[in-house]
Amino acid sequence: MALALQTSVLLKAARQLLDELSADAVLLLTETELDWDEVFDILPAKKLLVTSKDRDLHARLQANPKLHVIDIDPGPTPTHEQMSVALLEAVATDKLKAGAVVVAMYNGIGVEDGRAEEVDSLSVIHLGEHLERLTAADLRKLDTQVPLETLRAVVELATEIGQEGREGKPVGTMFVVGDTEKVLSMSHPLNFNPFRGYGRKERDVRDRKVREQIKDIAQLEGAIIIRRDGIAEAACMFIDAPADTVTISKGWGTRHWAAAAISKKTKAIAIVVSQSSGRVVIFQNGMVMLQIEAFARPMIFQRFRMDHSDGTDDTGGGA
Repeated sequence: MALALQTSVLLKAARQLLDELSADAVLLLTETELDWDEVFDILPAKKLLVTSKDRDLHARLQANPKLHVIDIDPGPTPTHEQMSVALLEAVATDKLKAGAVVVAMYNGIGVEDGRAEEVDSLSVIHLGEHLERLTAADLRKLDTQVPLETLRAVVELATEIGQEGREGKPVGTMFVVGDTEKVLSMSHPLNFNPFRGYGRKERDVRDRKVREQIKDIAQLEGAIIIRRDGIAEAACMFIDAPADTVTISKGWGTRHWAAAAISKKTKAIAIVVSQSSGRVVIFQNGMVMLQIEAFARPMIFQRFRMDHSDGTDDTGGGA
């Protein structure tokens, strides 16, 4: 199967950028199968990272021993967010350094019927502007049980709640992500479950529209429980986990103690938004793993800035 002319031209442009910018890698987010021998005639295999949001295609890519495949969870997220997750995963698995320069190839123009399309866009991504405070070890700590895509979506939601509040008022809340069955066994409802009766698609926090709706639910008392696949399971939950084995900073309230305790007793990650300061604190194994101030967006979760090779703006990924 010969490469489409459009794909071949873009691959050659990517090779030129790779050489002239001394870039570290090419990230190819493909929706279609390619003739990989032809691809390797243009791009060096050792500098090519490949991923796909299609499960069947992704499995075929993994079966090719010549390819360096990046795992991503194919959730309902835009292409630029999927690339962000792929790049974070590449850093976490030491396929890229935090200061890398990456040439990205992807399909930037979606189609309504969802059919697979050839790549049509080329961007340059400077990881150093977004990951300079992050090491691969830090990512591994936060990615032990929860996929990066889910974690990214929940942290982004928490950060926005901390910055914006709701209807002009500060909001404090807690998210508990992963190990859901055990978390539910160590909690009880304070009120009705606002997620009950809704389908998976309507509860998927990887969807920005769902995250906007959860901002209203976050005003209610109690924790919001989210599965590792990003599906919101319950809200208004009181955490019963004992806090006798955890130690946290003085001055933190009951949400922080409950978050530390549930993350200690389970494999979940707990994320607290402080009502008083808007600060977001991430707990794992009873310890604080990351703190994000209210007006300092977390670099590891910011969208990557994409610069077209022709100098035009890319609406898919502003910083």
